[in-house]
Amino acid sequence: MTHEEIVQSVMSEHLSLRPEEIQIVDRLKGGMSNSNYVVKADHKYYTFRIPGKNAHVFVDRTIEEHIIELIRPLEIDGNLLLKLDRTTGYKISRYVAGTPLMIADPAAEYDRAAELLHTLHHSGLVAENDYAPFIRLAYYEDLVRREGLTHQDSYFDIRDRFFRFKNWLLDWPTVLCHNDAQPSNFIAIPEGKLLLLDWEFGGNNDPIYDIACYGNNDFQYAIGLLPVYLRREPRKEEWLRLYLWRTFQCLQWHNVALYKAAIGLSEELHLDFRLIAQAYIDKANKLFDEAKKWQ
Repeated sequence: MTHEEIVQSVMSEHLSLRPEEIQIVDRLKGGMSNSNYVVKADHKYYTFRIPGKNAHVFVDRTIEEHIIELIRPLEIDGNLLLKLDRTTGYKISRYVAGTPLMIADPAAEYDRAAELLHTLHHSGLVAENDYAPFIRLAYYEDLVRREGLTHQDSYFDIRDRFFRFKNWLLDWPTVLCHNDAQPSNFIAIPEGKLLLLDWEFGGNNDPIYDIACYGNNDFQYAIGLLPVYLRREPRKEEWLRLYLWRTFQCLQWHNVALYKAAIGLSEELHLDFRLIAQAYIDKANKLFDEAKKWQ
């Protein structure tokens, strides 16, 4: 089935309408994992998510649904979810007009982003799952190996140097985190607030991990957000955690990019995932070297 056929079929069943009454208005920009569509039906607007190829190897939909229900009282995601199919990952949500921060100015939103993350991190809510970064990384590495790819020596070099900080990083308290709090997942809505969407990776983790995610496109945004989030000048160990977690994220997404290359997504999406994977190694090395000034 084409994406249009999937959207029409699932939405028509959900709304008890004929397929021809379901209209795809637009495809939302951003993201390399999922396809998200704006859909009009019965004079109302919705968003519809279709997960990317083999997305199930990275995301547990039962956990995603649990996280969304857990944060519902916080209203930081607008409580937009209408239906989530745990098997297919298809998700129907209320549509909200807004601007992703990736196409706005993330630096102009430090105050509101920090306030939202405070609401999440200080909520006292505890997920049933931990994000478990190092267990996750080992799993991602295994996915790559199962597809017949071999990691380059340059990957093991930076990973092993980073791992010297593993126990130190795991020694900090954890809270409920988004774990993919990059600017593309923050939406500025006309009511004058931010929403944080896409909770596929939610779980307990070091809160500074979320701050590091804000530097996904440009690490300077993470550097700018940290003192605003802390409401003071960061201590040496807080700067070090920021740099190290962003280094980790580059190692993590290196493996994801390699896996996508292995399953043929470079050709399907017209993106060179091997080149993207190498870029993450280069970034990891640069960040780790810069972290030395905080050791």
